[in-house]
Amino acid sequence: MRWRDEQPANLGDLLDTLAGRLRKVDLRLIDEIRTLWPTIVEPVIAEHCRPEFVKNGVLLVSVPSGAFAQRVMTDSASILEGFSPLGERAPSSLRTVLEKA
Repeated sequence: MRWRDEQPANLGDLLDTLAGRLRKVDLRLIDEIRTLWPTIVEPVIAEHCRPEFVKNGVLLVSVPSGAFAQRVMTDSASILEGFSPLGERAPSSLRTVLEKA
């Protein structure tokens, strides 16, 4: 067995490396989106619906029911506009998915 003489790697660096390898989900972007979410949507939407991830510019939002899905989709233009401070990293469209029971 070979012992490493290196210091332990920083957890943030390891997570960045892993996220870079996945190249499917930007972990920092979804954190920023989740921070902005309650300032963009109405409180009832913020409480019951959750941004899950962004892939290829599409924001996936989990919703508890079809009624919430319809509301999120109806408000999609204003929701996407609310993410404009993210610049070119902002999602360009969104999709809803029902939460698993």
